[in-house]
Amino acid sequence: MREYKSEDIRNIAVVGHGASGKTTLVDALAFVSGSSKRHGSVRDGNALTDFDPEETARGFSIGLGCAHAEWMDTKINLLDTPGYSDFQGEAIAGLTAADGALVVVSATAGVEVGTTRMFNEAMDRKDPVLFVASMMDKEHASFESVFNGIKSGLTSGVIPVEVPIGEGPDFHGILNLFDKKAHIFKRGTKTGEYDEVDVPSEHQALFDKYYEQLIETIAATDDVLLEKYLGGEPIERADALKAMKEAMKRQELFPLFCCSSDLTYGTQALLTKIVELMPSAYEMEELHAFIGAEGDKTVEIHAEDKGPFVALVFKTHSEPHVGDVSFFRIFSGALANGQEVFNATRGHAEKMVHLAVPQGKERTEVPMLHPGDIGCVAKLKNSHTNDTLSTRERPVRLPGIEFPEPRVVYAVHATARGEEEKLQQGLHRLHDEDACFQTHYNAETHETIVAGLGERHLDVVMARLKRHYGVTGDLKKPQIAYRETITGKAEGQGRHRKQSGGKGQFGDCWVRMAPTPRGSGYSFVNSVVGGSIPSKFIPAVDRGVQEASARGVLAGYPMVDFMCEVYDGSYHSVDSNEMSFKLAGILAFKTVAQKCKPILLEPLDEIDVTTPDLYLGDVLGDISARRGHILGTDSLPGGRSKVRAVVPQGEMHLYATELFSKTHGHGTFVQRFKGYEQMPPDATKAIIAENRGMKEAVGE
Repeated sequence: MREYKSEDIRNIAVVGHGASGKTTLVDALAFVSGSSKRHGSVRDGNALTDFDPEETARGFSIGLGCAHAEWMDTKINLLDTPGYSDFQGEAIAGLTAADGALVVVSATAGVEVGTTRMFNEAMDRKDPVLFVASMMDKEHASFESVFNGIKSGLTSGVIPVEVPIGEGPDFHGILNLFDKKAHIFKRGTKTGEYDEVDVPSEHQALFDKYYEQLIETIAATDDVLLEKYLGGEPIERADALKAMKEAMKRQELFPLFCCSSDLTYGTQALLTKIVELMPSAYEMEELHAFIGAEGDKTVEIHAEDKGPFVALVFKTHSEPHVGDVSFFRIFSGALANGQEVFNATRGHAEKMVHLAVPQGKERTEVPMLHPGDIGCVAKLKNSHTNDTLSTRERPVRLPGIEFPEPRVVYAVHATARGEEEKLQQGLHRLHDEDACFQTHYNAETHETIVAGLGERHLDVVMARLKRHYGVTGDLKKPQIAYRETITGKAEGQGRHRKQSGGKGQFGDCWVRMAPTPRGSGYSFVNSVVGGSIPSKFIPAVDRGVQEASARGVLAGYPMVDFMCEVYDGSYHSVDSNEMSFKLAGILAFKTVAQKCKPILLEPLDEIDVTTPDLYLGDVLGDISARRGHILGTDSLPGGRSKVRAVVPQGEMHLYATELFSKTHGHGTFVQRFKGYEQMPPDATKAIIAENRGMKEAVGE
């Protein structure tokens, strides 16, 4: 394929709710432009950017897909993003690599929660946005409903630039408001061919209505055009397009298109408007990259060939027989095939061998890429998602992709014996591919923990684990790291004596125990006087108490926030040693701790839940049912509220799933550890009984 300079490149993230038609649209745009030789679909399992076995099996996008369309001497990089919240990290990565967003709205379902979520993401990034009403050929399709839904629910700046002729099975053309023509599609067309005709008389009133809205709206964003409009002068097409493009960059206007990806109707006009209205990489504002070891200084990065090379790895994908393939967006400087670059994030060199551009699962090797373009290479030594590639002479680091934090946590163990190491290796490789999937080993509970954005996310991860690495894992609710402490004072003796012929064992100590303030931990005091216990054996008593306290006295959890004082004891000149006094310390702890009114402490999380007011009552009720304590409720703009609460960690398992259900996907929450507090008696009894049952099951 030919080389494209920055001014001839458009980077578009195709976003929206799941099942709104994004993947089929990307497939159609690439096919209609001639860049792809086959027109596939999600329904048939052969869509251009849904080639992962898990995607074809499930029928929806899981990962970020990369494709391109060549149109009007311009390369349009199309970043097909997943629509479901479980895979939102991939969508955010797509927006980071793009310069604008194409928000796809189903003409049958209208604006949905995923539409709102991704539109807000694009707005936060100050990206220009255009909308497209997809699936106009389906039963119950309604362009007017989509338009009104966007206008009332997302932005009043939306304005149609095309209007469908017919809807549902009768959809057969569009009124092109900029060209003042009608496109009547040819039945059976493969690449969106149409006859361009004057606006039919039966549609003239509809055209006039929307054309007047379009010109008036555009004129209001430009003083020169407004003067012409008010003076009754015609506004030329080129002037209107230029004004709309500038208004889109300021996020004042949002054009609305319509199409049928299955029939390819409207795809040619959409490609044309993407080229005409979306900014090139060269036109976008400069980025600020970090320099210096501490990253406390920044430097401007411009999309210029002669600038120093800077690129961001925004996706890593593992392929069988190939290994890791790194996808990157170039922000400055040209890149030649085989060129050596410097990974400024990790501090090592990489050679960009077999430089390629992606087209779904296929890759076309190219000699050079220019700023603004998207490329990929395989088998980099040690480069991962969010790494910055630059030059050794001028190393800089770009701001990383801010991936959402995992919300659903499980413990996992290998289904088959002896495969734990294989499980760990597979999980860590999957984390390298998917930054929103996290895993670690909890040494306290002896569990491998996995965390993702949702249950469906983790389900996909486990399926990939089996497919790619040949190991299966079972998910279960993770254990909670409870603590024990004491609330009273007591004292008592720990005496260890063993005589079995020859040298024996003898250790004897008296200790006092008392509670200390929450969070103070453990302290040991030596009050022995007169040599009743030799000083060399005192540390052994301390070690014995600490070892015993790690196993607690109620339910086997570590005891915290207490003081132990050894004040008396006795020893034997021959039989006493450190081990004997350590065992005496263990016995002393077990004897005295039971008399100090031990209690169970549970970890608490502080959560901030944001929800539409419509679901506020359900959210509050659910928090209360989880033994949560409401700290307060704040009103937010847009008919939303933020609930602040403290909830026991043991009650938070799968909270993300429940919140999604109760708020129909509109609720979000932030969770952070707060501390430990006493557990209610009923809950304590349940945990003690559960712990006793687990011990009996393993024969302890």
